[in-house]
Amino acid sequence: MKKDIVERYERNGNGEVIINVSTHKIEDLYDDFDRKSHFLKKDLNRDLVEYIIDSVSEIDSELFIIEFSLEQKSNDEAISRVRNSVKNFFLYMKELEVKKMNDMIRTSIILLFTGLVIAGISVLMNESELAKKSIIGGVIAEGLTVAAWVSLWESLATFLIKWKPYRRKISLYQKISESKVTFSFINE
Repeated sequence: MKKDIVERYERNGNGEVIINVSTHKIEDLYDDFDRKSHFLKKDLNRDLVEYIIDSVSEIDSELFIIEFSLEQKSNDEAISRVRNSVKNFFLYMKELEVKKMNDMIRTSIILLFTGLVIAGISVLMNESELAKKSIIGGVIAEGLTVAAWVSLWESLATFLIKWKPYRRKISLYQKISESKVTFSFINE
C-alpha cells in the first residue's frame, strides 16, 4: 500500500519525492489573523502545516523536498524568509513535543515512586495486627494494594506505550525542519 501512496507524488531528478504546494503568492502561506503584522511575524497557514505533516507521514522514510509553486514572482529575500519560517516553525513544533514527552516521563517517574512507596506501606499494613483483626484495617490495607498497583501500572504503561507517539512526532518535525525547500514560478 505504501508504494501506491508514494507513487501519487512526483519525483525530481535525484529521486526525491516532491511535496508540492501551489499557491498564488507567498503571503498565502501564512495565517492572516493579524493583517498589520509583517508576514515574518505570522504563523504558517494551518492547512499548509497539516498538508506537509500528512504528506511526510505518508511517504515515511522516502527522501523528499518541499516545493512551493507560486503564481506571483517573489524576491530572494521573501523566499529565504519562507525557508527560515518552515525550518523554524517545525523546530518549534519539535521542541513542544520534546517538552510534552519530558512532562509525561516526569509524571511517570513520580507515579512509579509513589506506587513503590504505597506498595511498601501496603505490605507493612497487610502484616500488621490492625489489618488482621479489624475489617476497616483490612479494607485500608487492600485499598493501598490496589492504589499501588494502579500507580505502578500507569507508570509502566507510559514507559512501554505512551512515549512512542511523541518520539514519532519529534522525528517527523525534525525531518521536515531539515528538508530542502525549493520554489518554482508558474508563469515563467
